[in-house]
Amino acid sequence: MSSLADRPANPVVGLRTAHESAALHVTGAAMYTDDLAAKTAGVLTAWPVQSTEAHASVSVDVSPAYEVPGVVRVLTAGDVPGVNDAGIRHDEPLFPSEAMYTGHALVWVLGETQEAARLGAEAVRVAYEALPSCITVAEAIAADSFQGTARTVVRGDASGAMAGSAHVFEGVCEVGGQEHFYLETHASLAVLDSEGQYFVQCSTQHPSETQEIVAHVLDVPSNRVTVQSLRMGGAFGGKEMQPHGFAAIAALGAKLTGRPVRLRLNRTLDITMTGKRHPFHITWKAGFSEDGMIQALDATLTSDGGWSIDLSEPVLGRALCHFDNAYWIPNVHVRGRIAKTNKTSQTAFRGFGGPQGMFLIEDILGRTAPVLGIDPAELRRKNFYRPGQSTPYGQPVKDAERLGAIWSRLVAESDLDARRGEVAAFNAATAETKRGIAITPVKFGISFNFSTFNQAGALVLVYKDGSVLVNHGGTEMGQGLHTKMLQVAATALGLRLEQVRLAPTRTDKVPNTSATAASSSSDLNGGAVKDACEQIRGRMAAVAGRLLGVDERDVRFEGGFVTALGRFDERLTFAEVANEAYLQRVQLSATGYYRTEGLHWNPELMRGSPFKYFAYGAAVTEVEIDGFTGALRLRRVDIVHDVGDSLSPMVDVGQIEGAYVQGVGWLTLEELRWDESDGEQRGRLLTQSASTYKLPSFSEMPGQFNVDLFENAREDGVVYGSKAVGEPPLMLAFSAREAIRAAVGEFGPAGWSVELGSPATPEQIFWAIEAARAAAADAAAGPDPHDTAGDERAPGLVPAGTTGP
Repeated sequence: MSSLADRPANPVVGLRTAHESAALHVTGAAMYTDDLAAKTAGVLTAWPVQSTEAHASVSVDVSPAYEVPGVVRVLTAGDVPGVNDAGIRHDEPLFPSEAMYTGHALVWVLGETQEAARLGAEAVRVAYEALPSCITVAEAIAADSFQGTARTVVRGDASGAMAGSAHVFEGVCEVGGQEHFYLETHASLAVLDSEGQYFVQCSTQHPSETQEIVAHVLDVPSNRVTVQSLRMGGAFGGKEMQPHGFAAIAALGAKLTGRPVRLRLNRTLDITMTGKRHPFHITWKAGFSEDGMIQALDATLTSDGGWSIDLSEPVLGRALCHFDNAYWIPNVHVRGRIAKTNKTSQTAFRGFGGPQGMFLIEDILGRTAPVLGIDPAELRRKNFYRPGQSTPYGQPVKDAERLGAIWSRLVAESDLDARRGEVAAFNAATAETKRGIAITPVKFGISFNFSTFNQAGALVLVYKDGSVLVNHGGTEMGQGLHTKMLQVAATALGLRLEQVRLAPTRTDKVPNTSATAASSSSDLNGGAVKDACEQIRGRMAAVAGRLLGVDERDVRFEGGFVTALGRFDERLTFAEVANEAYLQRVQLSATGYYRTEGLHWNPELMRGSPFKYFAYGAAVTEVEIDGFTGALRLRRVDIVHDVGDSLSPMVDVGQIEGAYVQGVGWLTLEELRWDESDGEQRGRLLTQSASTYKLPSFSEMPGQFNVDLFENAREDGVVYGSKAVGEPPLMLAFSAREAIRAAVGEFGPAGWSVELGSPATPEQIFWAIEAARAAAADAAAGPDPHDTAGDERAPGLVPAGTTGP
């Protein structure tokens, strides 16, 4: 067996290959869960009765629903034979007696048609007894409303180092949430067969956990439930935990009626019922040396978890493992806690807390650089990790030198120095339009923080005609995982890509799988697929050796043919060897398994090495802003990103582009707003559709978009030397935010520290410009001898020796 990272001659991995479903996607032929429901005879549709109160005890009268033509059944708590809960922590009742947020599903109506179910839901009468509610994080903090376990990361002596720092600043920053807005909303289709088995088609990133939740709701063993994820029209983390309850509703409906039941949320239902990226409220204090080296960081991160715990604890854990980003911080005291609010239960989203953690340090560096009188790019570069250093939680930063190498390459390839001069010349010549350019790095840990999840299985079948069918535990949400697994299998078996087919992900083929998440699915499932293929290839090599008259160790598989060293005049097809193996009663199937080695993590101490490796990258972004409106335009983006030795370069470049744009959406466009008033609509989500929730579109794409993969970056111990790509590039979008900060600063006096809201919408940019203009006017008027408020160049920042806010 070869080592995990070794590649054979002429591998299929590394080739620029189209997405395996690309033709189906662009022709509209690709089938999704609800497409299957539309082709199912006798299917019923489920529709929720949603709470109109943010927090209330409820009493539900379902009898009026049965007067609506076409209503077949109303599902309530009394119908649940097992556990009335949609989560793994037993804090998410499937049919609640207490509404926890506006939009909370209380009961579900089954109808012959969607319209019948919807009208039946409207007919249900709900009596509310209002209870106190927390909508904002500030309200939750004031009410001492928290959930889950608070965590703290400590290294060195933060308070002592702060006291000895030449410069100390403190401030508060808030970063908003983000709606997943996948193209395909949540969908499930459940069928009960004649043998008492539940077959559930589900748009889920975690079929095994969906299976587990359906089983415990129905009070049946998991072997009676099969969950299949054919493909998803996007997910981004939103379908890791939250599909389970919807699948359970469909399965419960199938049990009670004996008919197939579909549940597909329309956009309004989806956006008002499902979780988003966690917003964070952060207070911080940071110390710097005279020459700008970070000395200490003290901070408190409060995430908005919404009404239930969901994945808020591991999201917070990853945020606490990423607040350092790419920078060495010798003294750290950072606390994390989870607010409980009466909003949707916030959940996984691409980056899984890492972006919110990185936001802290990038905001600090962006705000303090002008006051320190150091160029922001230089301040970042000089604080990079160096070989031999470790993270605040104790993991050595492997390949730290890649940060400098990527940075230097990007500076050269983006022509950064010359373009800075061009930006300065433009700004000097224009009064109301300004440009900014910035460069920021990314260091992102790859693996699940919960070590148990770092395992995967696969089932590979070779048929007598030489065709191959691959089953693995990962799900396809458009990210190209199946494409990569096809390339891995073809490489491991020495086949052409068209000789291998991927089967839909099913729990009866590969059991006990982890979620397709944490950017680890290629690493985990690729390792398992390679293991299974190498078992089969080893058996077939023995057969081929006998046919070719050579030692099996001299047999080679390549391009669909089987040859032997030194026997250039004779070759067999893979199909001939497969058929002969069958005739010789040699097994042609194998289960593969992979577990990530070398991981250890103590969540109580927040210490260990939870990540297999770090993915690195850097981006340069140039922007232009309008001083009258705050309107933003991305002019150019340059990225160099480390994906190891890429399994599929075209897929990886697409992932980098998509992640960057999604990150820009989070940081500059996508603003979630809830009604925070004390009126009747308190707790209602105000941004319920694309008309009120601004998504990135073609008009937000940069005029020039250059993406290069970092070369000579093989990662030992990972399948074919590759690295993860799904989440790390999202944080490259910090360069856009910092470029905006630089452009806004052009309206202010020298040394002005720009404080930006997040997301930095045109409105936020405009008010930041107004603050900069006011500061410029004050500076031109001269200092006020009676002003004792501190350094006005630094709003929200307090230089050493002054009183904090």
